[in-house]
Amino acid sequence: MEDQKKEKIEITREILSEYLEKNKLRKTPERFAILHEIYNRNDHFDAETLYKTMINKGFNVSRATVYNTLDILLECELVVRHQFGKSQSVYEKSYGYRQHDHLICLDCGVVKEFCDPRIQQIENMVGELMQFEVDHHSLTLYGKCTKIDCEFKAMS
Repeated sequence: MEDQKKEKIEITREILSEYLEKNKLRKTPERFAILHEIYNRNDHFDAETLYKTMINKGFNVSRATVYNTLDILLECELVVRHQFGKSQSVYEKSYGYRQHDHLICLDCGVVKEFCDPRIQQIENMVGELMQFEVDHHSLTLYGKCTKIDCEFKAMS
């Protein structure tokens, strides 16, 4: 499993490197460090959280570098941005990760991921029916955690 993770990080480094070359952008160590940090995470994160993580790990990066790098990573499809409800944008790694959907708790804001192959079947069927080539989809379900799970209720 660790070998697969290292391989994925190496492939994403190559994709980023090629993108930077193609667009005549500088290949800075900070950009690659941000990419590495993202691909070592297993959660959704906002830009400010990523910035603080980089600072806490001793990287000399500015907020602007983090935001600009996230924009670059979005353009080369190495991260995806989500806007869950009225909250700020959150990001997650996207290269080599299967399509999944999200459950959002309206009380505590926790984001849970799920994957159901029937959703892919529906996507394929609707695309065929409507003569539409679906590139990707996003499904977000909003509700409330059970009493046991909800972090908001645990704080009350």
